Amino acid sequence: MSSSVQVAVYDLDRTLTDAGSWLPFLAFWVRREAPWRVLLLPVVALGGAAFGLGLMQRDAIKVWSHRWLIGRRVGEARLSAAAARFAKKFVAAHVLPAAAAAVSRDAAGGRRLVVASASHSYYVREIASLLGFTDVVATEAVRRSGNVHSQLAGDNCYGAAKRAALEAWLAREGLAGAVVHFTSDHHSDLPCFELALETGGTVLCANPDAALVAIAMERGWPVVQWGIIKPSLFERA
Repeated sequence: MSSSVQVAVYDLDRTLTDAGSWLPFLAFWVRREAPWRVLLLPVVALGGAAFGLGLMQRDAIKVWSHRWLIGRRVGEARLSAAAARFAKKFVAAHVLPAAAAAVSRDAAGGRRLVVASASHSYYVREIASLLGFTDVVATEAVRRSGNVHSQLAGDNCYGAAKRAALEAWLAREGLAGAVVHFTSDHHSDLPCFELALETGGTVLCANPDAALVAIAMERGWPVVQWGIIKPSLFERA
């Protein structure tokens, strides 16, 4: 594959948007699909406390919250329809105009557009499509017999696992020699930033957290603020 192929990879939460997407999706699901599950919020909160204390990992809290607020399994068609409705509302309320403009410039420049996110692919794909992205690399849930399960199919697409998933996607698409340009807000994406530079591509720290600002200053990476990011006590990166 020629290195003339250019791939623009963007993180989603707090990079393209002013907020995380997982908690809003859970809230949307409970409100629209299963209002009775609000009674299970104390159980979910126990998992959140365990995560905050370091007793539960990111992948485990994702499975835990999915299990109690969405269910052990749900029909793919039902989940897909809800994800599409959610995406329209979420994009309208939370996508940063300056971020959308950057994506449009990459598209106009002929770059292949990819969202790489730790969030669940079943709704990330809907959001990405509305923003003009052709491809998604994200956390996958187990799918079996027409149902989406709360368990993860593979690793949570975070940190080094996101880089591995992105490299696997590049290989599957025949893009192993492509130049990758990577944009994110969070220091956990350092492996993906480094991957982009290894391919001869560029990096951009958009709406960076404090740790990423420090890395950017040390390494001379460009920083941009596309908007005001909404804080969250329960949802990070």
